[in-house]
Amino acid sequence: MVNIEAFYHSCSSTISYIVFDQLGGHAIIIDSVLDFSLPSGKIGSEFADKQIAFIKDNQLTVDWILETHAHADHLSAAHYLKSQLGGQTAVSAGITIVQQTFKQVFNISDQELLATGDVFDVLLVSEQVIKFGHLRVLVLATPGHTNDSLTYLVEDNAFVGDTLFMPDGGTARCDFPGGDAGTLFDSIKRIHSLAEGTKLWLCHDYQPNGRVLKYTTTVAESKRDNIHINDKISKADFIQLRQKRDKSLAVPKLLYPAIQVNIRGGKLPSAEQGEQVFLKIPIEQSLFYPEKSGKS
Repeated sequence: MVNIEAFYHSCSSTISYIVFDQLGGHAIIIDSVLDFSLPSGKIGSEFADKQIAFIKDNQLTVDWILETHAHADHLSAAHYLKSQLGGQTAVSAGITIVQQTFKQVFNISDQELLATGDVFDVLLVSEQVIKFGHLRVLVLATPGHTNDSLTYLVEDNAFVGDTLFMPDGGTARCDFPGGDAGTLFDSIKRIHSLAEGTKLWLCHDYQPNGRVLKYTTTVAESKRDNIHINDKISKADFIQLRQKRDKSLAVPKLLYPAIQVNIRGGKLPSAEQGEQVFLKIPIEQSLFYPEKSGKS
């Protein structure tokens, strides 16, 4: 039997899940979150501590701390949770490409990050099966939002990360490095090919039109009602819709802090002199150096 406990992080509209086989049994944690204040730089564990309390109250053993991808809208609590609960951290093997990309963006040295994925305990590939207690997780590659996006299938429950939203919310954006609308279309079709009763557990809900929070739907409902991709929308139409919409979207407010932490498996960058840790923000220079943008 699959037991699922959802935890909603209101500041980032993220839903993180604890999935377990039985009370006193074994568990996995999917898409964990640290609290982070951008103005102050303060990092907290209040949200993650609620998950730790749930694990301890139900006498669960954490076997895996899983990421569906390297998130751009919240900081992962994977490293913190492992320090408190044990278990192995895991992400797609595609994380190495993400690490290589952002090493250049943030000018991260090899001494700081090798970009081999070694900051995670296990790198996962599509069709791989991992186990916890009496349950098994089938790993499915579902790239498009990012090139490292995964879906985790536990019996008839699919944890799809950012790939899909509730039907009235549509689908993930594809304008991050490695994102591709055509690839996302194919990945969603793969998810939609699962049994129609399969429950889809989503990583975000932005509550369109102010409706109440929802974070689970079914394959049948998504195929029929998703406003961006359904049985009536062609791949060409989806690509056009997605690309047009992506051009109108703002950069996630925690993009740079989140990526720097998440490509390190939830760890902070190394401290500099005085033991102070810094997160970098790349600056657009064209205002001060017009030659860098081709303007004169």
